[in-house]
Amino acid sequence: MVARGMTAAALGAWIVFEDEAGFSMTPPARATWARRAHTPTIRMRGWTRCRVTLAGLCCYKPGERSRLIYKLHVHNRRPAKGERRSYGWRDFRWLLVYAHGRLGAPIVLIWDNLNTHRTKGMQEFIKATDWLTVYHLPTYTPDLNPVEGIWSALRRTAHANTAFETPDHLVRTLRTRLRKIQYRSHIIDGCLAATRLRP
Repeated sequence: MVARGMTAAALGAWIVFEDEAGFSMTPPARATWARRAHTPTIRMRGWTRCRVTLAGLCCYKPGERSRLIYKLHVHNRRPAKGERRSYGWRDFRWLLVYAHGRLGAPIVLIWDNLNTHRTKGMQEFIKATDWLTVYHLPTYTPDLNPVEGIWSALRRTAHANTAFETPDHLVRTLRTRLRKIQYRSHIIDGCLAATRLRP
């Protein structure tokens, strides 16, 4: 991480962590109250096949306010023929180009070893992009990625114990909570602190 930090400082770049997560209409259950011997139940309205996929970027630079940038996609759990169940490399390319425009500086990207991150198209894009430097996290190390902390916060707050009426209800709830996190940079900083890494 020290070497990466030196690279970022030399380039005047942002250190950007990326990760993806899925959220379904069936929320995680947290502690709740109920009458003794009566298990609480939540009735769903038949939308359980809907799933929201999020790709998020936690962006850090000394002297700058930390940023959260994300891309949200809604899809059916049983996609049509030829339809992807997750993001393709072009989606990640769009997200990175968008982030570069928002941040206005080079990006040192740190992400996992997802096969989509290593496709031929993505590798060609990385080689052809002078403002992008990429490092891969070691295998099976989600504890080193601060974006995981963002997903955990969503699951413990906006997504927990909620009976979503429609896919749009789920999307609105996630967007509202993500917007609140974007305006509270100390939450994004806390996710980095939890990894014990330094920008």
